[in-house]
Amino acid sequence: QVQLVESGGGLVQAGGSLRLSCAASGRPLSSYNMGWFRQAPGKEREFVAAISWRGGLIYYVDSVKGRFTISRDNAKNTVYLQMNSLKPEDTAVYYCAADSRFYRTLRREIDDYDYWGQGTQVTVSS
Repeated sequence: QVQLVESGGGLVQAGGSLRLSCAASGRPLSSYNMGWFRQAPGKEREFVAAISWRGGLIYYVDSVKGRFTISRDNAKNTVYLQMNSLKPEDTAVYYCAADSRFYRTLRREIDDYDYWGQGTQVTVSS
């Protein structure tokens, strides 16, 4: 079983940048495809980005393409989400998640991920 801890959230003005980190412990991160999700107040949790276990395959939701970059460093057991050109509508709690079935294609559904972090708050002011 893997434990995930997100960090790097905070308050930033529109147009600014943040880099979120998701540190894993308990098992090597290389055993998992990884995803980032977010949940805004009053809304359902939604997919943001995913990266395959070796980093060779990446998906983004259309609303963040060109602004967000997901990456991973398996040697450091960490996944990152670099967020640039932030908008107020990016305000949410951001969660990282691990899919243990790394041999299959990347997933965008919440139920396809086995392990979740506690989340980190990102607030973008206008």
